[in-house]
Amino acid sequence: MNVLLTILLAVQLLSAIALVALILVQQGKGADAGAAFGGGGAGSATLFGASGGANFLSRSTAVLATVFLTCTLALAYFGNPRPAASSGSVLENLPATTVPAIPQSQIPDTVPAAPGGASQIPGQ
Repeated sequence: MNVLLTILLAVQLLSAIALVALILVQQGKGADAGAAFGGGGAGSATLFGASGGANFLSRSTAVLATVFLTCTLALAYFGNPRPAASSGSVLENLPATTVPAIPQSQIPDTVPAAPGGASQIPGQ
């Protein structure tokens, strides 16, 4: 399992670095914004319209993003250790504590009466 996590981590790091590089190399959609408002160049039909067919860089970016997301989900799944099968109760994990029993000789048979009774109540 440890080898699988190492391989997944290596693939994720390489795909992340390649993904950043590919994104930085690509030309943004905003590059043709001036042309859409009449700033020259007839290559852009609309500002936010269709960008034409996907080229090699955009397809590579989509593939690398999929690889990165898959590696991230696999690392999250395999990297989280799960306990053995249990009923799911949180109380099963608590340590067992015992309460010491009170010996019968320490329990009084009668409750002593309060001293003074009603004569200590003010106003009576």
